[in-house]
Amino acid sequence: MAKSGYGKRLAGDAKPDTEPDFAHLAPRDAEFATFVDHLPDGAAMGHKVIAAEHPRYGQQATRTSLRRLTEAGHLRWVKEHITVEDNSMRWVTRTYWSREPKSPEWWAEFVRERHGRDVTDAYQSGLARVDEPEEAEAAAPADRPSTAHQTLAQLRTADRRMALSEGECRQLEPRAAEWLERGATPQDITRALTDALPPTVTNPGGLARTRLENKMPPKRQAPAKARARVTRAVMICPFCEEPDTSVELINGICTECCPPEERSGYVPDTFLARPPRPRPAGDDAGHDTVVDVTEKVAELRRAAGLPTGRGGV
Repeated sequence: MAKSGYGKRLAGDAKPDTEPDFAHLAPRDAEFATFVDHLPDGAAMGHKVIAAEHPRYGQQATRTSLRRLTEAGHLRWVKEHITVEDNSMRWVTRTYWSREPKSPEWWAEFVRERHGRDVTDAYQSGLARVDEPEEAEAAAPADRPSTAHQTLAQLRTADRRMALSEGECRQLEPRAAEWLERGATPQDITRALTDALPPTVTNPGGLARTRLENKMPPKRQAPAKARARVTRAVMICPFCEEPDTSVELINGICTECCPPEERSGYVPDTFLARPPRPRPAGDDAGHDTVVDVTEKVAELRRAAGLPTGRGGV
């Protein structure tokens, strides 16, 4: 999975229960299309990450197929600038996936429509930065006493009349922990359990239980989620991440990242049967060579479990 807020997103043009048909793609590209289609929302879409998970192909094959899926109209990489009501801003890079191939014009309109889009429901605080203070506590040794347990154990320091045994600390720990979950501090707990004590306390554990229950602070209200909107969106090349505002993208790929022989666009069958190389001079020099690849194409499609193609090819 990618960082929170990043990664794969559906373009929203197909029903979840639709069985995708990738027969228009070359067998290997169709296999990658099926693989990507089954990835969950938020999955990392870098070719190295996918290659590490794919059972059959390495990084170069993955990179090539992702490029072809992009050229075919299934994938687009979009960098979105998100602004929240508190004026904090984030850049996030998302990979939009369409089960049905879309034209460059459709994708261009899709990106334009992202401008001004309310993304409050999809927004997560901390996008584009590491801000997880709970990690330090989660990484603490398992035998370290909790904050609630330590607070109860240290009551004897605040007032000797409230000295609790180890057993009493364990029994009262869940109630003290609930105080902390509701926003109270260890100092709040200590004051609640030691203020206005009688001259003699014969049962500190019972008194602590009563006060923890009777003086429990109210539950904290969940903070209102800050509204977030996309203030800018640009399409980027998936390999060099250059935006379409600075380089020309042809079918989603910049010219520098697309092989020269394929810069004219995605033509599915050329990936199955390329034109024959020029033959050396010989007896038939000067004559055109015609190669019938129909049977080979059909064989490859059958081996991949795909329909034989348009018009029975």
